[in-house]
Amino acid sequence: MKDSQILSSFADLPAAVPVRPSRVLVFDACHVGVVLRAVLFVEAVAGVGVMFGASGFIDWLARLSLLSGAVLPATLAWLIAACSCKRLLARLRPWAQQAGGVALGAVAGLYGCAMLALSGLAGPAGEQPWLASAFAGALLAAALVAALVWRAKGRTPAATAARLSELQARIRPHFLFNTLNSAITLVREDPARAEAILEDLSDLFRHALADPGEAVTLAEEVALARRYLDIEQVRFGERLQVEWSLDARAGSAKVPPLVLQPLVENAVKHGVEPSAAGAQVRISTQRRSGTVVIKVTNTVPAGQGRPGHGVAQDNVRDRLRLLHDVQGQFQTVLKDGVYQVRMEVPL
Repeated sequence: MKDSQILSSFADLPAAVPVRPSRVLVFDACHVGVVLRAVLFVEAVAGVGVMFGASGFIDWLARLSLLSGAVLPATLAWLIAACSCKRLLARLRPWAQQAGGVALGAVAGLYGCAMLALSGLAGPAGEQPWLASAFAGALLAAALVAALVWRAKGRTPAATAARLSELQARIRPHFLFNTLNSAITLVREDPARAEAILEDLSDLFRHALADPGEAVTLAEEVALARRYLDIEQVRFGERLQVEWSLDARAGSAKVPPLVLQPLVENAVKHGVEPSAAGAQVRISTQRRSGTVVIKVTNTVPAGQGRPGHGVAQDNVRDRLRLLHDVQGQFQTVLKDGVYQVRMEVPL
């Protein structure tokens, strides 16, 4: 099955031991989306600020251009410093991390003022508003830090809710019963294969019930999807035709847990189950420069529209956005009897 033209452009605990709680980073500036929003926010504040002294549009534009020569370098300097010091900041208490971000903002404000002083565009060095620049930088940094802290706090309940919803969708009684029935059927005919099915089922449920954190590797997700398809292969036999096209260089990409298996399950449910002749399912991964493209493609019965209600896909889309922000892409398309889900994640 060719899938390249469908969307061409376009992852036993020992006895409990008391452990010191590890410090975590309460805000993270190392995201493309954060950089874009921070620059736009600071520029918007500067644009509104210069309105108070501008006599007209031309004067406002000239003042904004002059101020941007200090604001943009200062903002980028703050983002670079906050990102570079993230490991150091993560060792501090939450309040100390936020205070550090504000302090870096004050330093960035002084840096912006120094840029104007060195360029000679804003009068003699003695007339530079050093104190005002430091306070302005600290205030803007405080706003950015607060926004990032709220975003980080929002990820925990959203990820938890998505996790619970995913578990409800994954651990369904009919799947368990079908798998056990398949194993029982093979107990006398092929005991080794029956044992393999039960081992796959055990690993599948162990992975679903475990708490690996907010991200796993794509290689782990591929291994889980393989186990799921091995189980379904016993039930559907030749009706389920699986094709893998995996790029070994893409295996280290970080993805949310249980991001690939529900998409593969959808392909089986909406492609194989409704068709007497079965369906083809193709899973491919490809590294492209600094991104990894993941595709799950399946044929659908003739006359069938866009399958399902999209609950599992919405779940995956939301968790990708939470983990990778604007760098995580999710697209779906149905074309010529072939349905494809396409994801992009940074490497």
